[in-house]
Amino acid sequence: MTVESTDAAWETPAAVAPREPDGLAELLPRWHLLRDAEEGEPLRALLAVIAEQLDRVRDGVQQGYEDLFVETAAPWVLPYLGDLVGYRTLPGYERVLTTGLRGGGRNALAEAIAPRRDVAATVANRRRKGTLHLLEELAEQVADWPARAVELSRHVAHTQPVKLYGTGRRGDRGRLLDLRDGGALALAGGPFEETARTVDVRRANSRRRQGGRTPAGVGLFVWRLKPYSLTSSPAYCIDRARNLYTFSILGNDTPLVTKPAPEPSSAHIAAVDNVPAFITRRLLHDRLADYYGPGKSLVIRRDGEDQPVPPADIVVADLSDWRYRPRRGQVAVDPELGRIAFGSRSAPRQGVWADYHYASGADTGGGEYERPDREPRPDAEFYRVGPGQPYQRIMDAYRAWQDEGSPESTGIIEITHSGAHQEQLDFDLDPGDRLELRAAEGTRPVIRLLDWYSNRPDALNIRAVHGDCAPHERPRIVLDGLLVTGRGINVTGPMGAVVVRHSTLVPGWSLEPGCEPHSPEEPSIVLERTTACVQIEHSILGTIEVIGDEVSEDPLDIHLRDSVLDATGDDREALSAPDCRHAHAVLHLHRTTVIGEVHTHAVEIAENSILTGRLHVARRGIGCLRYCYVPPGSRTPRRHRCQPDLVGPEQAGRVRPLFASERYGTPWYGQLADRCAEEIRRGADDGAELGAFHDLYRPQREDGLRARLAEYAPAGADAGIFFVT
Repeated sequence: MTVESTDAAWETPAAVAPREPDGLAELLPRWHLLRDAEEGEPLRALLAVIAEQLDRVRDGVQQGYEDLFVETAAPWVLPYLGDLVGYRTLPGYERVLTTGLRGGGRNALAEAIAPRRDVAATVANRRRKGTLHLLEELAEQVADWPARAVELSRHVAHTQPVKLYGTGRRGDRGRLLDLRDGGALALAGGPFEETARTVDVRRANSRRRQGGRTPAGVGLFVWRLKPYSLTSSPAYCIDRARNLYTFSILGNDTPLVTKPAPEPSSAHIAAVDNVPAFITRRLLHDRLADYYGPGKSLVIRRDGEDQPVPPADIVVADLSDWRYRPRRGQVAVDPELGRIAFGSRSAPRQGVWADYHYASGADTGGGEYERPDREPRPDAEFYRVGPGQPYQRIMDAYRAWQDEGSPESTGIIEITHSGAHQEQLDFDLDPGDRLELRAAEGTRPVIRLLDWYSNRPDALNIRAVHGDCAPHERPRIVLDGLLVTGRGINVTGPMGAVVVRHSTLVPGWSLEPGCEPHSPEEPSIVLERTTACVQIEHSILGTIEVIGDEVSEDPLDIHLRDSVLDATGDDREALSAPDCRHAHAVLHLHRTTVIGEVHTHAVEIAENSILTGRLHVARRGIGCLRYCYVPPGSRTPRRHRCQPDLVGPEQAGRVRPLFASERYGTPWYGQLADRCAEEIRRGADDGAELGAFHDLYRPQREDGLRARLAEYAPAGADAGIFFVT
């Protein structure tokens, strides 16, 4: 049995590939097969069943051998292997054995509670018990969070003996604050602080108010937000000023983060370069060459030039209210607000592009992150759009597919860059059409829907042009990896499936500088007299409005998984018909956060989800809500272990979802606050949090990290976890 590992990536073993069902039949003499064919092949069918059972036995034997090694063992076997070397199972693992989850859900929970690399490194970790760099590695092994371990006792102010003055024997301890040292002032109060503080008797692992600055204090500072890159993304020019820009193409302020660099050795204590830290003005000013440039945390290009703006022209400044005015030839950058200012006489005339990193909690919405659930389509016809590609506009590729594609083929329009497309998009689909508009891997294209006509809505229109087709012939469309701003999507006609995957339909159409929605009452998707089955997966979108015939048509099916449905306010309608009537739709919610009210015909299933506004259902006799939060006063189908039903009306005010931010565009958007009630943070059927970030398993990761910190912290130390983000 192998119990130690290197820094290799530990993954769940892949499933065994299916074998040939006719393998046994092929071993028979030919004349048996001929006679069996004359009788209708009953022998072949019997041998196929026997072969299936043999494959199961063979797979079981093979898996039994693989379960002897920590690298290939099934997730449920890992604690048993670890028990042979005294591995202590992390809290909550009993749920893996007793929960009703199956398949991917059980495996994901097992990996979150008993990660493979944590089991494999048990013996090696014990040899380094009590060291700071081991605590950082534990955060990576157990919770997959970057961290910095700090001996807080060295930051406690003390009176130095006269005989040691000037000897340097205590030079590694915290020192008094020098008001002339701006760099030290900027680091005060954070994980990289170097100044001394008075004793704080509160414990570092306190769940209420953390202290830790005592002779026994040890702090593990953890970053939970992940950095996401944007490459050659167009900057946004502020209206009425051609020299003022924001890094975000939506025009909102967004703080920039560093691109983490790998640590040089296992004994290295994490620095600001090794974690996804927010870039402050002081940090960028002092270390501009480390963070600015191609392949680094940020870079700016203008007027279509391949070479970036030289570092000598960059000036770090506070661009709040745009009061700072750079000189001619200078480019002012504010990393805390994500703003750029050029001199009024040297403003770019052909645009500004930027590479930068922003922070987010998970792979949700449009982004350049890897999308592992994308299926290969070898039978599809590709039409690539972008610089150096056959097509420069989306509609040109769409017309080419209509002219060249066969009636039963699937057309994939793939956008190969992270730029902006500003054109009218109208997709008229015939029966049997299968169209996919998606981003290439590593890109996040932006579709800006503008005011082309004063008397038209200018939305992204998806229409089925023929109404006399069978249900299996209805056209299907997929939007994958996109960011749509300026307008919403209109779907009309007898459509089949409309799939929105890993995309963002900006709630409120666009954003103001403070991330306030520009048009908070406008819908992101309008389903007007259509038969479409809408599927939303790992996406962010605004209001859904359903306009249909409630007498002659069946309700639409709307499925939302691992997504955020944001009406930009708890009292606004997230799903409804015009005039706040019930939408003629049946809703399916799985691990979804709904900000706003829902008025719908029925709810078939809602699980592990949060609804901040009231839910009004016309038909209560069908469907079920399980492990959800619904506000008091909602009209719902039957409920199973929902909140605040389990705590009663006297505790309803306490048990309600509290978010770190409810504004799209902020790094903490849609994430539960640390002070949120435990009934919400651990209210899912597997003990995870409710809502769109359920699959992060943050409560389980936090519990596991606390358990390992208590096990491997220095003897007698008061060790605690401090969440930076």
